[in-house]
Amino acid sequence: MITFPDFEKVDIRLGKIIEVEDFPEARNPSYKLKIDFDSEIGTKTSSVQAVGAHTKEELRDMLVCCVVNFPPKQIGRFTSEVLTLGFPNTNGNGWILITPAKNSVKIGDRLK
Repeated sequence: MITFPDFEKVDIRLGKIIEVEDFPEARNPSYKLKIDFDSEIGTKTSSVQAVGAHTKEELRDMLVCCVVNFPPKQIGRFTSEVLTLGFPNTNGNGWILITPAKNSVKIGDRLK
C-alpha cells in the first residue's frame, strides 16, 4: 500500500497529442505519439498500445493524461519519455486513453 505523499510524487499532466505514427517494430500493436505539454515541460514522446481502441485520426489533437516524471523507457529504437495512461479495452484490443472533457483543463495542468 502507498501513502498519500507517495502518490504526490507521481506527476500526472494533461497533454495534447500533436503527432501519431504507426509503430510496426513494437512487440504489440502500438503507436508512437508526440505530446505537447506546453512551455514548462515541452513536447515529449510516448508509445501506446492503443491500436484497436483508437484510430490515428481519433488520437490527433486528443487530450491525454500522462506520467511525466518516470525515467524514459527504450522500446526498440524508440524512446518513450512519458507514460500515457489508459484502461484495457473491453473488446481486448488496445487501451482506451484517459481524456478529460474538451476545454475543461489546460494543457500542462497537473492532476491533484
